[in-house]
Amino acid sequence: MQIWKFVLDPSVDPQAVKMPKGAEILTAREQGHNVCVWALVDPEAPTECRSFEVIGTGWEVPRRSRRYIGTAQIIDGSPLVFHVFEVM
Repeated sequence: MQIWKFVLDPSVDPQAVKMPKGAEILTAREQGHNVCVWALVDPEAPTECRSFEVIGTGWEVPRRSRRYIGTAQIIDGSPLVFHVFEVM
């Protein structure tokens, strides 16, 4: 098992991320100017696509089944706060 990082794009909603099947999502946070998800993975497992949303504070939230992963606060002139969900 290993912990891998996956970088998300806040402008794509929802977005598919390829990761090893059965990956356990640990958290979502900022790293520099990126919104990232970290997961515990089996590097030998075949890949599957998982779907994620990055929703900014004050943005409209679409009605769909989702699971909260974490919040990323990007400080770049003015603070941007993004909330990361996995679409179920």
